[in-house]
Amino acid sequence: MPPTDVSAAQARRIALAAQGFTDRLPSGPPTAANLRRVIGRARLFQMDSVSIAARAHYMPMFSRLGPYDPGLLERAAWRPRRGKRLLVEYWAHEAALIPVDDWPLFGWRRDEFRDGRYRYTRDVMQRNRELAADVRDVIAETGASTPKQIEEHLGIERPAGVPGGWWHRGEVKHVCEAMFASGDLSAVRNENFVRHYDLTERVIGTETARRHVDRATAHRELTARAASALGVATVADLADYYRTKAVDVRPAVADLVDSGALIPVGVQGWRDPAYLSSSAVIPRRVDRTAILSPFDPLVFFRPRAERLFDFHYRIEIYVPEHKRVHGYYVLPYLIGTEMVARVDLKADRRAGDLLVLASHLEDGQSADDVAARLAVDLGVMARWLDLDRVRVVDRGDLAAPLAAAVTSAALDAGH
Repeated sequence: MPPTDVSAAQARRIALAAQGFTDRLPSGPPTAANLRRVIGRARLFQMDSVSIAARAHYMPMFSRLGPYDPGLLERAAWRPRRGKRLLVEYWAHEAALIPVDDWPLFGWRRDEFRDGRYRYTRDVMQRNRELAADVRDVIAETGASTPKQIEEHLGIERPAGVPGGWWHRGEVKHVCEAMFASGDLSAVRNENFVRHYDLTERVIGTETARRHVDRATAHRELTARAASALGVATVADLADYYRTKAVDVRPAVADLVDSGALIPVGVQGWRDPAYLSSSAVIPRRVDRTAILSPFDPLVFFRPRAERLFDFHYRIEIYVPEHKRVHGYYVLPYLIGTEMVARVDLKADRRAGDLLVLASHLEDGQSADDVAARLAVDLGVMARWLDLDRVRVVDRGDLAAPLAAAVTSAALDAGH
């Protein structure tokens, strides 16, 4: 094992700086340039359909820059006003928004997903080649379309009693999913997060759509991007960032070490060897606070979050309610270099409340100090979500001090 070159505290500061948590905050409302800087750091925004608080892909900008106009992200990904589209959706970590310029780096994955990502989708695709051709023709003629719109255009009727949801999709939906995975189609989203499939060349441009990058080069580039986004990382960390395989990452790491882009290091308390990005910086301190999405790149690889922050974190959406420890949609709360609390949030848009359904303090933290800072940040988040107030439910060991701090913050703000 290599000598310990990086302390645990330094590793945390390196990781936070790499993700943009030490960048200067904008003096006014965040702009498109700020969005480009954040995506340049993180390289991807993981997407998720859960909208109980805020959808995952909107959160990284908020966590790093504070309240911003979500339209910045929507225009960058789905409704560009002028010039080149900045972001496109593809299977990166999971479904994610990535820079359009990175799309060619996933050609090897599109080859692997030639007939779809899942077995049933592949089965549907393999017996529906003519339908796939018809789907493409409809989209070429009519533009970006939902599967239901394509079915209507083709005169396909669903059997009585069969809805169009995820678990009961018609074959057109499966064909569209397969063609999206293979890169034959791309997609844009509407305000309800519904995919509209379109020809890839119309979404990202013909030149980008046709650009070929060989597998070894692509993995080297993706590994370099992951290393830059992580700052300091193990092979497992690097592989997880784009859900690549260690067998592809290891030779890429060797090439990057040879070129000087990665520096082998040991990190205090880490079992496996690590690699420091040549672009990494070690700030003297980190002063930022942030409410994080469960799918933020800082924490989406749970073993790394535990290794970096001593923070055992699991999302409990799929856990039966009576077995949940911290709640349904639990977001970590960062102060400086420590994960100090976690809150289960829900946006009750009808009542105008940001509900804190549960709030828990991490071991060794001061409840009053954490509550005071979290109350302010929850107020900012509520206003960003166009909600009127924060309401704290009495569940969790932080609930009482947080409720008091929220009341105090509201009084100070004159609400």
